[in-house]
Amino acid sequence: MTQRTAPFPTRPVAQLLGSNGPVHALAYSASPGTYILTGSSDRCIRLYNPSSTTPSSKNSTITTPATTNPPKTPPLPAGKLIQTYASHAYEVLSLSICQSNAHFCSAGGDRAVLLWDVSTAQTVRRFGSSSTSHSHTGRINAVTFAGADDSLIISGGVDCTVRVWDVRSNNPRPVQVLHDAKDAVTALAVGDGEIVAGSVDGRVRGYDIRTGRCVVDVFPASVTSVCVARDARTVLVGSLDSRLRLMDRRDGACLRTFVAGGWRNEELRVQSVFGGGERFVVVGDEMTGQDIKGGDGSEGRVWAWDVLTGKLVATLPVPWGHGNEARKKVIGRDGKEKERKNVVSCIAWKEGGFGNQFCVGGTSGVVTVFGEG
Repeated sequence: MTQRTAPFPTRPVAQLLGSNGPVHALAYSASPGTYILTGSSDRCIRLYNPSSTTPSSKNSTITTPATTNPPKTPPLPAGKLIQTYASHAYEVLSLSICQSNAHFCSAGGDRAVLLWDVSTAQTVRRFGSSSTSHSHTGRINAVTFAGADDSLIISGGVDCTVRVWDVRSNNPRPVQVLHDAKDAVTALAVGDGEIVAGSVDGRVRGYDIRTGRCVVDVFPASVTSVCVARDARTVLVGSLDSRLRLMDRRDGACLRTFVAGGWRNEELRVQSVFGGGERFVVVGDEMTGQDIKGGDGSEGRVWAWDVLTGKLVATLPVPWGHGNEARKKVIGRDGKEKERKNVVSCIAWKEGGFGNQFCVGGTSGVVTVFGEG
């Protein structure tokens, strides 16, 4: 019997509403990936069930002038908001959920890593703060669990360091600080006893926790995203030269480069991931290229390539939102309304890239969930 190959999920199935600013971080709960965490510039983290949806209420639609163009498509159902977590003093930039789903960690502009209890919505540990010498000295861009039973938390930030924190220890100091980066650490991933860190200095550094060895791969532009495959043999690297590269972790060889006309990544940190059982490479869009055919100019975009062939398999529009979210205006410092662009900067795929669903977020503050269709 021939096994069915699942297609790339192209159908928007739900939207996650409630953020009062751009969404910077997304994470699915551990298998079976029932829930989604979002981290926002409004300093809050929100937990949703995207499958428990309710249709958008007609009563929630505000009255608009006759010149306002109505949405081209019916509103998507809204995922259910389960819990809101609020202890950060600045924007939330990164999230990671432990395998037991009992805890998650978060980090962002307040230079501290917070460990949360999911059920009580309380912080149980704070690693670092602005008042201690062993903390990050600037914004933390990336955080992830690591080690046996998620006993470690790894963080990286604009102070050019990667810090390793012991969840089980009461010692407030990190167990290790890695100072090799010459510029801000932008992305982190772990796999098979290795910490992989991407940096603005155009390097991806792989730290072997067991031997202490550091292997450096050099790229022609600042690194914005790293995603390690499940077997830890390859890593997907995004950089500010509008290229995604699939790298062999054993010898540093570039196995494939993913490019497309109209897709640019030259200014912003745009996340890329594996999806569809690692058959696809998926990335957001900083909206520096041309609008896709049929879009309204304010929609975001998601791009996907086939890992084996390198061919582009999908370019999906990401709706700004519906109801009040669709009509939010962005006002510049000059008091004039700015052109609205839905920069899709963060992305997460269910079950670590092996599920049948993914979600994206960005400047609109609305998270769109895609499923098979």
